[in-house]
Amino acid sequence: MKLKLIIALALGAATTTAMAGEVEDQIRFRQSAYSFLGWNTAKIKAQAADHPETFNKDQVIAAANAVAAVANSGLLSLYGPGTDKGTGWKATRLKPEFFEKQDEVKEIEATFIKEANELQKVAANGDAAEVKAQFGKVGASCKSCHDLIRVRE
Repeated sequence: MKLKLIIALALGAATTTAMAGEVEDQIRFRQSAYSFLGWNTAKIKAQAADHPETFNKDQVIAAANAVAAVANSGLLSLYGPGTDKGTGWKATRLKPEFFEKQDEVKEIEATFIKEANELQKVAANGDAAEVKAQFGKVGASCKSCHDLIRVRE
């Protein structure tokens, strides 16, 4: 039974990487996802933190839903071997150490997913102060990943 599970997991990982595509495609897909994520987090930040007088519950809910969707999309499948050296829309900023720090990366990913899902719930309540506080937690999870595996420009 364990052998079947190991084979299934190995095939699943290989299939996920194969579906992600060539190195350049993986980098482009993840750069696009992070760009979309940035656009939506900027909308939340503008309305909940920078200019709370402009808070629009429906817009914040839509942006929080997008953030949660990206968080839950399986982004780690876009970090295949070699994606620390290629170019997507622009040169990758992935540190080669990414591949050596998988336990830390997976822990950060789990935190990001948890906090993004919570942001989605908090946004649905429509309280700008709660959104701002939870948005800070999402941002902290993003920063921890950037600090660990992203080359600074």
